[in-house]
Amino acid sequence: MNPFYEDDKTPWEELGDGLYRKIIGYTPDLMAVFVKFDKGAIGHPHTHDIHDQIGYVAAGSFEAEIDGVKKVLKAGDAYIAPKNVLHGAVALEQDSILIDMFNPARQDFL
Repeated sequence: MNPFYEDDKTPWEELGDGLYRKIIGYTPDLMAVFVKFDKGAIGHPHTHDIHDQIGYVAAGSFEAEIDGVKKVLKAGDAYIAPKNVLHGAVALEQDSILIDMFNPARQDFL
């Protein structure tokens, strides 16, 4: 693993349905990921069996849903989704970006 992340040297990975990802970095116990959304793109509600997640809004805004509660979050806001808690988000602006942090690292992203 490279101990440095350089944004201009890291291309976006297209995930489909208006979602894009860049892995910032990871260790076995921690991972940080940029996720960029087109306006209206959906991070469909889901749970993680082993991952705690924090999502920080780096740009734009989202309607986030955590455990059935919806809230509009703007740049500088965040949400916390512990393992087994239903969570999802819808981008309210073009190029809205989350920084998602996971514990442990998401092996399925590598």
